[in-house]
Amino acid sequence: MREGAEVLEVDPHGDKVLRLADGTILKLFRRKRLISSAALYPYAQRFANNAAALEKLDIPVPKIIAVMRISELSRDVVHYAPLAGSTLRELARAGLSSDRKHRLKEAFTQFVIYLHDKGVYFRSLHIGNIVCTPDGQLGLIDFSDLRIHPWPLGKYLRARNMRRMQGIAYELDWLDLDAIVKGQVAISGASI
Repeated sequence: MREGAEVLEVDPHGDKVLRLADGTILKLFRRKRLISSAALYPYAQRFANNAAALEKLDIPVPKIIAVMRISELSRDVVHYAPLAGSTLRELARAGLSSDRKHRLKEAFTQFVIYLHDKGVYFRSLHIGNIVCTPDGQLGLIDFSDLRIHPWPLGKYLRARNMRRMQGIAYELDWLDLDAIVKGQVAISGASI
């Protein structure tokens, strides 16, 4: 599978994300501690289960092909077809007209409110994990550390969910924290 693959992400422990020759993605997860919930519920399986749950909420996500264990590498792996489009971070770095950036920021705010209204608590929420699809919808990637509650998030969890982005200086201007925490202007299926 790895032959002809492009390494997209690596850490001190080895390859993390590979784009295979056929364009699909192989994401490798390692267990960080000997005693961990990942021994019983691997991160790769969490990723796949979260993808299925998000799909049920009509949120665009990558299409899961397989979840597997590579014992020789001590890694759990999820194989998936990537979500078509560009991340908001990629779009922002490419340069946007002020009008387009304003529309994307509004859509991002509405999308986050929609997620929170659906009970989605996404600890890795930042514009690098939000994809704008070719048809103008916003979707999620890299969501193994996501939880979905059966009720809308309260103000405390909404604010807590935004703390990571608040620590990313160049993404602060994407946040309309007041609207997000209060859950205002929520619309279903925010698109651009």
